[in-house]
Amino acid sequence: MMATVRLPPFERFYLEHRDEVFRYLLRVLGRQAAEDAFQETFLRALRAYPRLEHDRHLRAWVFTIASRIAVDEHRRRKPVGELPEDGAPDAPAPHEELGALTDALPPKERAAVVLRYGYDLSYEDIGAALGASEEAARQAASSGVRRLRKESKT
Repeated sequence: MMATVRLPPFERFYLEHRDEVFRYLLRVLGRQAAEDAFQETFLRALRAYPRLEHDRHLRAWVFTIASRIAVDEHRRRKPVGELPEDGAPDAPAPHEELGALTDALPPKERAAVVLRYGYDLSYEDIGAALGASEEAARQAASSGVRRLRKESKT
């Protein structure tokens, strides 16, 4: 017999994760795109929530959705010469010191570095957020750090 899944009410799930997800999207996309991506993230989460088979790794699950939306947004964009605006001054992100450093990284490396060193997620959670394996997440973060070190020496 299969055990019943005991998910928290979606509203509680949303309240627990909204600020962190928004700050992440703000950092990787800029204000305007982050607002749209944030709404899309939780809309997709709401649609899928009743079909979840377990309540483990909900944080990683919502970051997976947000990361995929951010990657899709980066793919749609064409470089325009200006970087996206930084996060709002009234909402400092826990990874604020990574801001200018990670701007030049490719999206996956940037996401891996920010999630690992800004949010202190495990490689397993980062892999889940990026839709990749734990090893791929470790490699993306490592490549991003190597690239940052190389750039800082030049």
